[in-house]
Amino acid sequence: MTVNFAMNAFQLLALIVILSVLALCLLALVFFVVDKVQTGDAIRRNYPVIGRFRHLFTTLGEFFRQYFFAMDREEMPFNRAQRDWVKEAAHGHGNMVAFGSTRSLTVPGTPIFVPASFPPLSDEYTQTEPMQIGPYAAIPYTAKSIFNISGMSYGALSRPAVEALSRGAAKAGIWLNTGEGGLSPHHLIGGCDIVFQIGTAKYGVRDHLGGMDDERLREIGDNPHVRMFELKLAQGAKPGKGGILPGTKVTPEIAAIRGIPVGEPSISPNRHVEVADYAELLDMIDRIRRVTGKPVGFKTVIGSSDDWGQFFELILARGIESAPDFITVDGGDGGTGAAPMPLMDLVGMPLREALPRMVDMRDRHGLKERIRIIASGKLINPGDVAWAICAGADFVTSARGFMFSLGCIQALKCNKNTCPTGITTHDRRLQAGLVVEDKYLKVARYAAQIVAEVETIAHSVGVTEPRLMRRRHVRMVQPDGSSIPMNKIRPSINLDANPTPPKV
Repeated sequence: MTVNFAMNAFQLLALIVILSVLALCLLALVFFVVDKVQTGDAIRRNYPVIGRFRHLFTTLGEFFRQYFFAMDREEMPFNRAQRDWVKEAAHGHGNMVAFGSTRSLTVPGTPIFVPASFPPLSDEYTQTEPMQIGPYAAIPYTAKSIFNISGMSYGALSRPAVEALSRGAAKAGIWLNTGEGGLSPHHLIGGCDIVFQIGTAKYGVRDHLGGMDDERLREIGDNPHVRMFELKLAQGAKPGKGGILPGTKVTPEIAAIRGIPVGEPSISPNRHVEVADYAELLDMIDRIRRVTGKPVGFKTVIGSSDDWGQFFELILARGIESAPDFITVDGGDGGTGAAPMPLMDLVGMPLREALPRMVDMRDRHGLKERIRIIASGKLINPGDVAWAICAGADFVTSARGFMFSLGCIQALKCNKNTCPTGITTHDRRLQAGLVVEDKYLKVARYAAQIVAEVETIAHSVGVTEPRLMRRRHVRMVQPDGSSIPMNKIRPSINLDANPTPPKV
């Protein structure tokens, strides 16, 4: 009985194997014919069946490089060491490491902070003070944190991702920028401070012709959670290029939030049609500030500091009350938004060059206490943020850092609606993996850890809080491997000699 059962099982297994081999042979034959007949791929036509492996290996290459072949400091746009730091911070784990740094200190552009011979004692430390933005606005904003969440719109991000960011921002005491997609209920669910971004399509504050509607603007400004308005001139991913929202993504909810027709594609202009020069930029800033009563600034990517000198001269001619309340400087080296590769790779100054230039232009015109500078662009670790503060930024914002805190694995699927972590997809099955109750705590922990470690760097260089750091406190590695103090490369405008704390 047992022998017969074993023989029958063996025969069944042999039959399955034979049928599987026949099926594979038949499938290979079908692929052979298809590959020889098709005309679009020369490799498959010349090497039927086996030529298909090239596409398979190319597709899997990202996965294998990320997990098996790339060293901790080799990946782009963010390497494993950077992502792991965010992950550990978001989980509330310590970031202690042993046996030395894995970071090469001879790579040109690497910042090296200058330790003080006699740093302040533990009882001399102070936390970063809040800073006021918009002294000429009817309702100025006193921002609590130096580190905040950059613009990411609902639509680009999923509902649970936005809700987790909102609740995490409220817990951490930081602001959340809406991105250009308008103000959704999901941004407000946590009760955090909101920066409302106005993109070139005026989503959320547009009239039926696509212009800015003062009534909608006033309604947004009346919301007590909306603390500031940011006019987006350009972003690092695509300077000079407007966004395209496919009609399939314009759901009734998205349409209501953005003020556009359901199911129809929405194409953003390359720039604000009302703003063709610096005078019109100041006019629009003044209009938004008068209608809303809130501080107003703008976000941009710069390619040269020459033209922007005219902007600051115009402010002085009109009076400092006409100035923007803040300027967000984005780097030209890409960002969260999907964009044409030439724009992402080749257009706009990197933040490491752009930020000091904008700071110097502001300070040269005596507007340091009037205009706050916000740095934005690939700043996700404490060293990045500390460098930006040394360079002259008053605040730092990050988008991708907070995406990593939500669980982003850099799958590079943001624009394909197939994000495996549920952050940038509207697929309900994939969104189910993002549990808001867990993720909002990670958002808050990440923000708190950044601030704490930037304060640690500040204490190490000999000052009691981060905004007292200056360019002399950081050295930049040169091509020959030596380092030069940043204030020797780009001298500050009367700041290095006068390290006084900012006014609140």
